[in-house]
Amino acid sequence: MAVVAPPDFSEGSAAGTSRPAAVARLLATMGGEGMISRIGWTILSIGLFVGLWELCWLVGWADPKLLPPPHIFIGSIADQGKFFNTATRWQVGNAMTGGPSAFESVMITVAATTMRVFVGLLIATILGIGVGVLVRYFKLFDRLVLPTVTLLSPVSPIAWLPVAIFIFGIGNGPAIFMVVVALFFHMVLATVTQIDGVSNNLINVARTMGASKAQIYGRVIVPAILPGMLAVLRMNLFAAWMVVLIAESTGVGYGMGQVIMLARNTFNPSLVFFTIAVIGVLGFTFDWLLRQAQRRILYWLPDQTEKLRAL
Repeated sequence: MAVVAPPDFSEGSAAGTSRPAAVARLLATMGGEGMISRIGWTILSIGLFVGLWELCWLVGWADPKLLPPPHIFIGSIADQGKFFNTATRWQVGNAMTGGPSAFESVMITVAATTMRVFVGLLIATILGIGVGVLVRYFKLFDRLVLPTVTLLSPVSPIAWLPVAIFIFGIGNGPAIFMVVVALFFHMVLATVTQIDGVSNNLINVARTMGASKAQIYGRVIVPAILPGMLAVLRMNLFAAWMVVLIAESTGVGYGMGQVIMLARNTFNPSLVFFTIAVIGVLGFTFDWLLRQAQRRILYWLPDQTEKLRAL
């Protein structure tokens, strides 16, 4: 009796399921927690936002003259870049077309704004944490300084703009001063709050081992508040970007804030959204770098993300 072998569908099956298998492998990769997974979900998240924006333009819900879609203001980078040449525009006798190229103008403007953000953030962080520690270290310092800090903390940074111009005039000074003032008072209060939240068990153990007050602050309290202060620093990074744009719009010769004001005065929505996109990319990049540094500095802390999702 002849035995008929079953047909071999291995090649056909492989060909028929190759595309679903590839999709499944992609989803499985994105379902992990590696670098490729995070990049994939980031691209997907931004792509969904851009896709919805483009869809609103496609169906006619968004006027391209008032709310241009990404493919319009991103596709005209060369045309928008020339407006970043605000440094040359503020120089007497120089034309708008003179000076650096469009790409060089964007880089110069981005570098100037970024420098003001990080210099102001660095000064505010050092002063804020230092004053916050001194407030809890010395009782007299607490009584003399903390009421004034609490009084000035609710004041909007915009209210300090005339003061910054009166003191520093036009230039980098008022922008950096605005960033420092906007972050300093909140940083002091955050430091005091973090110190008050340190576990008494840690302090009692240090006292039992014979640690002095300075040693308790240097080796127990400051390391204990470090995770919370890094989180505050990350939030202040975003706040610094918001404040520096306000300062640059009036108190600095050139910067991203000046470009946005130029776009408003010339009714150029494409330039507005192009500048917003540049600021968003810069903020996202620096926040990612800060998070990477935070993971390496706080290497002893466990990752609570998945544990909280499993509740």
